[in-house]
Amino acid sequence: MKIFLDTANLESIRKFNDMGLLDGITTNPSLMSKEGGNPKDGMAEITKIIKGDVSLEVLSTEYSGMLDEGRSLRNYGDNVVVKVPMTPDGLKACKSLTAEGIPVNVTLIFSSNQAILAAKAGAKYVSPFIGRLDDIGQDGMHLIQEIKTIFSNYNFKTQILVASIRHPLHVVDAAKIGADVVTLPPAVLDKMLKHPLTDIGLKNFLTDWEKLKSENPDIKV
Repeated sequence: MKIFLDTANLESIRKFNDMGLLDGITTNPSLMSKEGGNPKDGMAEITKIIKGDVSLEVLSTEYSGMLDEGRSLRNYGDNVVVKVPMTPDGLKACKSLTAEGIPVNVTLIFSSNQAILAAKAGAKYVSPFIGRLDDIGQDGMHLIQEIKTIFSNYNFKTQILVASIRHPLHVVDAAKIGADVVTLPPAVLDKMLKHPLTDIGLKNFLTDWEKLKSENPDIKV
């Protein structure tokens, strides 16, 4: 399963990319706004840091505007995937951009029906927002299972990109189902790295080593 970071924060991107953990990045206008500065500079830098797919989102809600913005965003790099919303115009733009060789991520997916339509339109990725479904009392992970089953039935090439992840258990559940990608905020990836028993074990190892050195002054590392 691929791990994408859902952020526009360059420090976080560099941190986790240097660990070898990142397969790609997803961004949106809200994340860009949070970082401040010129978003063009941010997008250009992200596409340089990351070798994998970088999803950059259009702002237009109309077909012609999405096409123009999608083509423009692609100029930031060959690894750019254009994000369009799950709307009639978004699907139309998805079909056109895909036909031009520009990969598309259809975002704001909340049902299996929407995922089917996005796949039919040629999307490289569909992005179901599971956390937002959980927020309104629906089972977001059940949606991932449904989409996985449907896509497997018909051999859709579209990849399932699980979005709106709120905690590490979402990642584990997505991996069990067989989702292609998870995109998560830096805080969740930080939590995935940590376990109290790891900290305790490391502390014990170091304590025992210091004891051994005190008993054997000639030991050198």
